[in-house]
Amino acid sequence: MTNKPAFTEKKFIVAFIFVTSLFLMWGLLHSMSDVLNKHFQNVLNLSKSQSGLIQFSVFGAYFIMSIPAGYFLKKFGYKPGIILGLCLFASGLFLFVPAANAASFTFFRIALFIMGCGMATLETVAHPFAAALGDQRRSDQRVNFAQTFNAVGTMIGPAIGSYFLLSSDTVRSTDLTSVKTLYVAIGCVIILIAVAFMFLKIPAITDPHVDASAADVNAVNIDVAPSKKLHQHSHFVWAVAAQFFNVAAQAGTWAYFINYGVDIMHFSNEKAGYFMIVFMGMMALGRIVGTSLMTYIAPNKLLAAFACGSILMCLVVAQSLGWTSYIALLLINFFFSIMFPTIFSLGIKNLGSHIQQASSFIAMGVVGGAVFPMLMGLIANHSVAQAYYLPVVCYVVIFLFGAKFYKVKPDHGPRGKLVAEFSENKHKS
Repeated sequence: MTNKPAFTEKKFIVAFIFVTSLFLMWGLLHSMSDVLNKHFQNVLNLSKSQSGLIQFSVFGAYFIMSIPAGYFLKKFGYKPGIILGLCLFASGLFLFVPAANAASFTFFRIALFIMGCGMATLETVAHPFAAALGDQRRSDQRVNFAQTFNAVGTMIGPAIGSYFLLSSDTVRSTDLTSVKTLYVAIGCVIILIAVAFMFLKIPAITDPHVDASAADVNAVNIDVAPSKKLHQHSHFVWAVAAQFFNVAAQAGTWAYFINYGVDIMHFSNEKAGYFMIVFMGMMALGRIVGTSLMTYIAPNKLLAAFACGSILMCLVVAQSLGWTSYIALLLINFFFSIMFPTIFSLGIKNLGSHIQQASSFIAMGVVGGAVFPMLMGLIANHSVAQAYYLPVVCYVVIFLFGAKFYKVKPDHGPRGKLVAEFSENKHKS
C-alpha cells in the first residue's frame, strides 16, 4: 500500500507560509491599481483612457521582466529570486513619495513600472517555488492553495484603497498625501518580508518539473526533450495567445469597474470601491467552484463553458440595465476565476525540457493587460457600458482554445517515437 502524500512536509511549512504571503501581496497591489485609476481621474483630472496607462505601466513591466526573471531564477535559485523581486517591489512603492510631491502622473507611471517589475519577478519565482515545497504529486494543490490567498489579496486591496483613497476625494484637489502614506506603509511591510526571507533557511528541494517517469527515461539515456521546437507545438502557441487575451480582458474589466458603478449605477466613489470587494469575492468563489467542477468536467471543457459565460455577461453589462447589468458585471469575475491557471496548465502539457521556457512565454502573455485598458478607455470616455463589448473578442479566443486548440499533437519525430516505444514497453513489463 502507498500512503497519500502530505500536502507539504514539516521542514517546508515556514517557507510555504512566506511564499503564500507573496501571492496575497501582489493580489492586493494589483486590485489597488484599479482603485488608483479612479483616484487619479479625480485628483489629477485624467480621462478614462489616460488612467488606463496605470495598467499599461504595471502589465508592461511583466513583458519586460518575465524572461530576465526566469534566467535569474535558473542561475541563482528561488531565495535570491524572491529577495530581488521584493526589493524591486518595495523600490517602486517608495517612489510614490517623490511622484506625489511632484503631482506627476509620468513619475507615478515610472514608480508603477518598477513595482510591476518586482511583481513579475515574484510571480515567475513563487509559482515553481510553491510547487517544489513538498511531494510533487500534490504540487498543483499547493499552487492552487497559494492562489486562493491571491484572491483574498484582491479583496483586501479595494477595501484599503477605497477607505484611504476614495473616501475623501475632491476633484482637481491634487492632494496626494493619502497615496504617499498608503504606499509607503505597504513598502515597509514588503521590506520586512524581504529581511525575513534573508534569514530564512530553506531545506534542499527538488525540481518540480522532474517526475519519476522522466527519471526512468534518463536512466536509459533516452532524451525526453521533444523533437519539435517549442513554437511548433500548436497548443503552446494558442495558450500564449489565450493568456494574452485573458489578461487583457481581466485588466480592462477591473480598470473600469468603479467607473461603471459611478457612471451607470450613480454610486459614490467610495461605495463603488467597496462593491469591488464583492467583485473580487466572486473570483474567489469561482476558483472554489471551478476547482470542484474539474473533478467531473475536463479542464478544457470547463474553460470553454466559463468563456461562454463571460461573453454572455459582457453583452448584458453593455446594455446598461441597472442592477441586472451590474450583477452580470460581478459575475464576469466569477467566470474569469479559473482562466489564468487553466490556460497555463493546458499550455505546458507534454513539453519536456521546453517547459521552463514555455512558462516564461505564457507569463509574458500578461502584456495583454498593458494595452487593453487604454483601448477600453477610449470607448469608456463616451460610454463605460459600451466599453464592455470589447472583452467579448478576448473571450471568443479563450473559448476557441478551450474547445479545440488545447489539444496536444503527438510528437512523430524520432525521439518522440523512441520515448513512446520505451513507455509502452515499460507498461507491459
